[in-house]
Amino acid sequence: MKTNNLLALFKVSVLSASMLNANSNAFAQVPDYSTDVIGMSEIQLSPSHWLDKLAEDNTPLMSQTSITQFNQSLVQNNPYIVEPLAMADTLSKVQLLEKIGSISKPSTHKRFYDNGEQLDQHDYAAYIESTNQNAIKAENPVTFGLVVKRSMLRTFPTLDRVFKWGKDRDLDRFQESGLFPGDAVAILHVSKDQEWYLVQAYNYLAWMPKEDVAIGNKAEIAAFKNDENFIIVTGSKVFTNHVPNHAELSNIQLDMGIRLPLAKRSEYGNALYGQNPFANYIVKLPVRNIEGKLALKLVPIPRGQDVRVGYLPFTKQNLVSQSFKFLGERYGWGHDYNARDCTGFIGEIYKSFGLLMPRNSGQQAKGDYGQNHFFGKDTAKADKLQAIKHMQVGDLIYIPGHVMMYLGEENSKPYVIHDVKGLSYIDERGEVYRGTLNGVSVTPLLPLKDYVNNITNIKRIRAK
Repeated sequence: MKTNNLLALFKVSVLSASMLNANSNAFAQVPDYSTDVIGMSEIQLSPSHWLDKLAEDNTPLMSQTSITQFNQSLVQNNPYIVEPLAMADTLSKVQLLEKIGSISKPSTHKRFYDNGEQLDQHDYAAYIESTNQNAIKAENPVTFGLVVKRSMLRTFPTLDRVFKWGKDRDLDRFQESGLFPGDAVAILHVSKDQEWYLVQAYNYLAWMPKEDVAIGNKAEIAAFKNDENFIIVTGSKVFTNHVPNHAELSNIQLDMGIRLPLAKRSEYGNALYGQNPFANYIVKLPVRNIEGKLALKLVPIPRGQDVRVGYLPFTKQNLVSQSFKFLGERYGWGHDYNARDCTGFIGEIYKSFGLLMPRNSGQQAKGDYGQNHFFGKDTAKADKLQAIKHMQVGDLIYIPGHVMMYLGEENSKPYVIHDVKGLSYIDERGEVYRGTLNGVSVTPLLPLKDYVNNITNIKRIRAK
């Protein structure tokens, strides 16, 4: 297929003032820009293009009080959202074995190592052995900790990478999710090699490297998490300042949605690590000491970084602006490749408003939270198209294994932004075109092959 059959090349020489607003970077266009993504022109990759369609509608969609109540309802009613610090201080042998078995079990599908060798029962037996189930006692203590750096959650306590197909090397099926500095976890068990913890985070249970978490007092962790004076990371990734002779504080990556408490002015003077702190936010960062215990250290984050005091107002404009901060980032299954997947993308956007979400797309799609338009297997496509016409910016569209966020209309056609791997659509000649996206992308919705037919839910995150 020739690209010029898909769309005309988009060229323009003058940037409008709206493209230079404070909500987005200046949008510099590339000469001779073209793409194989149907229905796309370069201007549609500018956040200001979609923000302009919203005019001056800055009405908050939910107040912070409503968001707090929303999260509390999730913890109480949704089995996939928990409060780690509310876990009991001990687990019985039966309870702990059940938790290990819920995540660390052989796949029902064929799995392959990077060299093409297929996993067999002996491989899985070794992985299960590594979960250290023989060390489980009648009663097992639960400890608590804070994550100290961007980390991973794994099916088994191993870095071994396994794949779905012999030729596929992109999606590691032992990769489950990611954790971030400041995340609270309940620590349930340790691996046989003593290098991994089985942890319960707010929306997932799996194995994480022991070195990435610091064990602390539950009350101290709760105070850290509940401090009313805090910053939120609103950029895709920001970094702490370089701190001489303190590697644990220096240039630490902080992803969107991370919340860190602000230090009181009385806790530091007019010089911190050899720098005047007046142009920085001074926050408390969890670190792991030599014994593996929690310490809270002061660290500067430049005010020029994409952070703010308190949560972002939950508005349609901010939903668009936040989503575009990830535009072009490579797809990372389970937060692999220092990136994120479709639900990680959505989850991090909504965390910048203080909203919690279940981890997986199926859990989100089926969850009876927010305002839902569920579709049955026999729902006619015409009924789905009618529902699509009534979507609002920020609505979440679910198909099996995937989630998208609605951006708005272009020429009366719906467009979405999503973190997506494949590209498949029906072209102007009615033929199927297959390509790749493998990153955060803006696309039209309707031409994507089977997407509309497979929609299971359109969810609007609002109080009921």
